[in-house]
Order: sequence, then structure tokens, then C-alpha cells
Amino acid sequence: MISYLIKRLLASLPVFVGITIIIFLMVHLLPGDPAIIMLGFAYTEERGEVLRAELGLNAPLGVQYIRYIFNLSHGDMGRSMSKSVPVATLVRQLMPATVQLAVAGLVCALLIGVVLGVLSAKYHRTWIDTVGMFVALAGVSMPGFWLGLLLIIVFAVHLRLVPIVGTGGIGRLILPAAALGFRSAGMIARLVRSSMLGVLEQDYVRTARAKGLRESVVLYRHALKNALIPVVTMVGLQFGRLLAGAVVIESVFGREGMGRMLIDAIKLHDIPLVQGIALITSVSYVIINLLVDLSYSLLDPRISYK
Repeated sequence: MISYLIKRLLASLPVFVGITIIIFLMVHLLPGDPAIIMLGFAYTEERGEVLRAELGLNAPLGVQYIRYIFNLSHGDMGRSMSKSVPVATLVRQLMPATVQLAVAGLVCALLIGVVLGVLSAKYHRTWIDTVGMFVALAGVSMPGFWLGLLLIIVFAVHLRLVPIVGTGGIGRLILPAAALGFRSAGMIARLVRSSMLGVLEQDYVRTARAKGLRESVVLYRHALKNALIPVVTMVGLQFGRLLAGAVVIESVFGREGMGRMLIDAIKLHDIPLVQGIALITSVSYVIINLLVDLSYSLLDPRISYK
């Protein structure tokens, strides 16, 4: 396990370098001049040149990238141009709220997706299966921002069951988590159904039923556990998508987090802040997929890492 982990970490280094290059180039391709945006009506050519020199934007892209990697290797992600605060400080302040939303969305997706998938597999080719897959298809097809607005209108405006917008408390987390996780729930439900249908045909499941075990024990202890490996892979991929999807959901529900901060940073052409948020999100995605790979051996003892 340790040797495999070391190999994976070493293999992740080129991925990390590639991420930094892509993020660096994409940020610098954004339209607009940071000096003009920051100075506003006070902008003049002279002031613009002075500000660009202070920010290091006059240097060639290659020099800027080397400087960026050097600072990054020392744990310095730069200083926000618009807020005059270190990017690392802003990320530490707002990342917990975004992670909280992503985790809540994942929990929502798992609860809905696994239950729908198991029921659809158990009652294959019945009306329960049809309804379950219709809900899953709706989840895959429905845009998160549209669902978020619909949930606000129904549960916050008309029924007044939960607060409309803001951050803090479980009440303000329910609707954003549901809007964020519903799409992933549809994908998980379809995958669980497909995996369960294959597992339920295996001999050991028939043997468990022949022993007289309760159907719930057969489904959840024997069948579901062996059907979870592809689902765990999907969950790892979906968690990364949920982190990225929080950008839209945080804006819809007025939540403080890295998503809203990223949108504001793009509008203001705040290059260090955009780079920092994109880098943290990308690295989190790589780490999550590594943890998913390591979890396979816990689900299936036949899988070992050497």
C-alpha cells in the first residue's frame, strides 16, 4: 500500500505541473486589463504602467510563470489584487463553506441515488423501476441553477419552510445541497441499478437467498457491497464536480464561498485569486481520486496494492 501510494504521488507531479500551466495560461487569456479594472476612472497610461510593474504584469509570460511556480513552492499563492489580502487567507476563510456545501450535496446524492438504484434493481421492469429511472433521468437532465430557483420558489417563498438565501445553519444548507446533488443522484441511481442487476444474478446471491436470509440482508450486506466499486469511482468523480458546481449554486442562493469569490475575481480580473481558487479545486480533485483508488481494497479484499 505504501509503495503504491508513493508511486501515485510521484505520478501526480506531472499532473500538478500540467494543471498549473493550464490555469496560468487560461487566466492570462481572460479579456480585459487588470490595471484598467483596478484603477477605474482614475486610470491613465502612466498610472497603468506603474501598477502593471508593481504587479509584475509587464514581464514575459514565461518569466511570470516561473515566478508563480517559485512562489507556489514556498506556499505563497500571491496576493489578491482586488482585496489586498493573501490568496491563501481568503481560501482558508471561504473554503470550509464550499466544502460543507459539496459534502452536503454528495450526501444528498448518495441517499437519493443509492435508494433509487437499489429499488429499481429489486423491482426490475415494474412501475417502481420506471418511476425511479424517470427521476434519475430528470436529475441528469435538469440544470442545477434552474432547480435551485424552483426550490426557492416552492419551499422558501410559497411554503416558507426554510430561509431563502444566506450562509449558516442547516436550514440554509438543505435547498442548496438538494439543488447541487440532484444531478449526481441521477447518475448514481442509474449506475447502482446497473451494478445491482449484474450482482443479483451471481451464484452467491442465490445461495444467500437459499439459506433463508432476509431480503434486506441479501440486498444490502451481500449484493450492494459488491456493487459499490463502480459507484465509489463515480462518487469520487462527482465530488470533484460538486466542488466546481458550487460556483453556480452559491450564486443562486447567495452563499459565501469560493464559488462566489471566483466569479467576483473573474469580473475584476484578479489573476492571483482566480489562479489560487482554480488550483485548490483542481488539486482537491486529484487527491479525492487517489483516495477513491485506495478505498477499493476496503470494499473488495481481493484487490491489493503492491
